[in-house]
Amino acid sequence: MKILHAMIRVADIDKSMKFYTELLGLKKTHEIKLEDSILHFLKGEDSDFEIELTQNFENPENGYTNGNAFGHFALETADMDEFDKKLKDFGWEYLYEPFVMDEAQSKIAFIKDPDGNEIEIIQKL
Repeated sequence: MKILHAMIRVADIDKSMKFYTELLGLKKTHEIKLEDSILHFLKGEDSDFEIELTQNFENPENGYTNGNAFGHFALETADMDEFDKKLKDFGWEYLYEPFVMDEAQSKIAFIKDPDGNEIEIIQKL
């Protein structure tokens, strides 16, 4: 099996597109318009894996809630210091500041997207 994509429902497509494209550097590959939604597909430069941002035309009154089963997904950065500067320029904050995880030979940090989904940022050391 080949992993193709993960879907995330978003409350505000403009905020989410700005976050995923401008801050995280993902590129929109295509979109699919359905009767009740638009599916926006994004991916990183060195990966075939895509994130599908689903823009439903009708959202729940109180927005979407994240369950307790899903933890996070991870993206790799070549330079955590460069990402740190970009994050601060973007006006975003860390959920967990960058730290070295010796066991994984990586520097990692966690952020949340506009809908509260956790994203791990990893720099391999």
